[in-house]
This record gives sequence, C-alpha cells and structure tokens, in this order.
Amino acid sequence: MNIEKMRHILDRRADLKASLDYGNLSRWEESCVPSYCHPNILAAGVSWLRLFSALDLAVEFKPDATRVLDFGSSVGEIGQLLRDPKIQYDFVEQDDAAADFLISRLTRAGRQTLETAPKGAYDWVFAIDALEHNHNFAELLEALSAKLAPDGILIICGPTENALYRVGRWIVGFNSHYHVTTIYHIETAAGLCRLRRVGKNTTPFGIPLFRISAWRRA
Repeated sequence: MNIEKMRHILDRRADLKASLDYGNLSRWEESCVPSYCHPNILAAGVSWLRLFSALDLAVEFKPDATRVLDFGSSVGEIGQLLRDPKIQYDFVEQDDAAADFLISRLTRAGRQTLETAPKGAYDWVFAIDALEHNHNFAELLEALSAKLAPDGILIICGPTENALYRVGRWIVGFNSHYHVTTIYHIETAAGLCRLRRVGKNTTPFGIPLFRISAWRRA
C-alpha cells in the first residue's frame, strides 16, 4: 500500500470516528462504519483495500467514466475516492443518517433511488457489500444492469464467507447474521441477468476475504 492510500485511510478513519457513533452496532451494524473504525488499523484497512480494488477494476475496463452510481453506499467511501470533479457521483442509500452524512462530506453527490436513477446513464455502477443483505438480489441486479450505459461496468463486491473470512470476522468481533446469500450466488444470478463477467479479483492482496467482479451487459 502506498503512502497516498495510507493517508487517505487515516484521514477518512479520523473523520468517521470523530463524527459518528460507530460503536453503536445496533445503529451501524449493516454498514461498514464499524469496520472502518475498528480499533485494529490493519483490520480496518481491509475495508478500504476492497474499495481501492473495486475502483481499480472499474478503471481497468472503462477508464473514462463521468457518471457513477453507488448502490448501498452507506457513508459514501467510494465517492471519497472519486477525485475528479467532472465525475457525477450518485448514490442509493435507504438509511437517512448515512445519506445525510454522505452529503455533508460530498456536497456534489446526488441521492437517487432505483426508481429515480436514470436508465442507461452510468459508466460505473458499484454494489459493494450490499447485495448479500437482500433476499431479492436477483431483482436488484436486473435493476442495476438497466442503469448501465451501453459500455458501462457493474462492479460487485462481497465477502467470500469462506473459512478464512469467518475466522477473520470472529477475530475482529463481528458476525454476518444479516447476510442472506453469498457472493457466489450473486455472481450466478448476475450471469442470468444478461450480464457478462469481464474481470475479477480477490482482496486484500489476493487473499480471498472479499471477491470483486466486473460485469458488462451481454
């Protein structure tokens, strides 16, 4: 990890810890806020590493994005990585407190719903650790694929739920009772939604804790 990325993590972590009741798991449990603010900086860093990897994968397959949709954005850490002011960052987040915090930090952000976000408009659509919280993940994939521009890229990320991941989650003191499916079932559903996988990786540093994949409309 380079110095710039480490500085980004430390700055964002400090802002979240100073501004949010991150230890209130009943409030933030289904967001990544407790992970970003975990006392162990190495454990916390894994949460940002998956964002860096997701963005790198998007850039690899479509480097000239100007409009981005972040589904299940929580407090908008993907948006924090989009430094180019020409990029329009829209997000979908049902939690008002998370959405309000996001907008307070990214004033250019536009809050959308799956109904209001325009179809065929987005160069990048991100679904980072969001779909596994939903029983209707196949329906959500259909809706997200419709938002892609003709050459747009959908980035899906989720925990592998393998033994290594489960051990890591136990060590840091979290559980995943709100995960109703796995990233592998989600990817299978994506393939049935007229989406074609064009790339994938695992993170951090190739260790299979999180699996990230890039998709285009078939």
